[in-house]
Amino acid sequence: MVLIAPSVLSADFGNLQKDLEMINQSQADWFHIDVMDGVFVPNISFGFPILNTINKVASKTKDVHLMIEKPERYFQEFKDAGADILSVHYEASTHLHRSLQAIKKLEMKAGVALNPHTSISVLEEIIQDIDLVVIMSVNPGFGGQKFIEHTYAKIQKLKELILKRNASTLIEIDGGVTLENASKLITFGADVLVAGNTVFGSNNPRETIAQLKQI
Repeated sequence: MVLIAPSVLSADFGNLQKDLEMINQSQADWFHIDVMDGVFVPNISFGFPILNTINKVASKTKDVHLMIEKPERYFQEFKDAGADILSVHYEASTHLHRSLQAIKKLEMKAGVALNPHTSISVLEEIIQDIDLVVIMSVNPGFGGQKFIEHTYAKIQKLKELILKRNASTLIEIDGGVTLENASKLITFGADVLVAGNTVFGSNNPRETIAQLKQI
């Protein structure tokens, strides 16, 4: 069954605890937490004080997606802030293998995120070391963007690579996931769906999570 990871970036930060508790009580599987530095992407999200607050309330897996330059500087701090899964961008990691090993040494799951323009082929030599691949289905940096249709082909290629190498890597789709395209994403091979505006922009976020979970 597909895993649903509501994106905390789309939550109401005036009522953050309320939204975090909603995720706790819903059928969601993970908390998806986007960290942006204003350098790797043209936006800034939140730092360790907010992450520590989330960690105190969140009772499910914390899936932290780093959209930052030189992410290796902060692996220990993200571990201390409660990250269970830590994903770095291929485009921001000069020494990707070293970064993945460092994340695993800290007893977190290690993920790699790919921007829309980045080919799946860059992961061929390293797929067996990756616990999670985050396929960006919008350009990273802002919520509410239109889904990029080429994503389906990328999922298919990635699934073929995972099977070919007998890897246990999960495929996560981040950006523009809706009730309308979720079924197709799962059919093509998605294991985890990140949902931001679809969940928090709905009249009943908890029910929307349940609907995504039932697809």
